[in-house]
Amino acid sequence: MTLDLDVQEDADGAARRAAALVAEHASAARATLSLALSKAPDSFLADLARDLPWMRVVVYQVDERVAPAESPDRNLTALLAALPADDVRPMPVEERDLEAAAARYAEQLPPALDLVHLGLGSDGHTASLVPGDPVLGVRDRPVGVTGPYQGYRRMTLTYPALSTAREIVWLVTGREKREALARLLDRDPSIPASGVRAARQLVVADRDAAP
Repeated sequence: MTLDLDVQEDADGAARRAAALVAEHASAARATLSLALSKAPDSFLADLARDLPWMRVVVYQVDERVAPAESPDRNLTALLAALPADDVRPMPVEERDLEAAAARYAEQLPPALDLVHLGLGSDGHTASLVPGDPVLGVRDRPVGVTGPYQGYRRMTLTYPALSTAREIVWLVTGREKREALARLLDRDPSIPASGVRAARQLVVADRDAAP
């Protein structure tokens, strides 16, 4: 497993760099690119909207809050507003039986996602794999449902889905992320983000977040 670090001068530069990397992968893909997106800065999404060959990209969600459609707290709301993607696969968080809905979403996923974009929380979480949640122990399915975290339950890709991805691009900015990023780079097993074991990973960070 490789986990490289690419440091940019500021948050906007880091977002541009991460978006450029995603666009490079999409342009080089010989077939449809399966891309899983986490919550992201507006500038990152704007660059993706401009640069990706959207007719050859299928967008999945990394995670989503259990909230009504069009809620401003939904990750999907920002994705649909920013991206011209014709093929966005929303996580079905409005359904009554969330576990069954997660199983159906798992059936839509390819055997291995081509590219996954991840963020990093100051508490060391990524996706909605948060400290202490039972979903951290899920090893038999690619999509799970969490308990409440910051006011919401979540649907999330689990370690099996993230660790089989062909490539992961992390985008980490802000001084409040510095300690968590240092622990991720050290593969500190005490933070959830370190449980992502994909073979190829690159962290794009700004100088504030870089250790």
